[in-house]
Amino acid sequence: MLMTPTIASILNFAGPDMIVILLIVLLLFGSKKLPELARGMGRAVKEFGAARDEIEKGLSQSGPSGVPPVKLPDTKSARQSPE
Repeated sequence: MLMTPTIASILNFAGPDMIVILLIVLLLFGSKKLPELARGMGRAVKEFGAARDEIEKGLSQSGPSGVPPVKLPDTKSARQSPE
């Protein structure tokens, strides 16, 4: 089972740390603004996921054959002087 990392696990926050952070957020924004803030964050995460999926889809459609191989000039023969 693949677990998606959350912000708390990425930043390695434990229970008491998260409680303090949530209390600070509550004091800064107030209880009436929290649902609106959470809704905005949810929309941002959804849009980010959609953009990521669109980019991945575009990359998978172009594939490795979509990019022509780069031809490098032959510098080995140019360095050798005729004797």
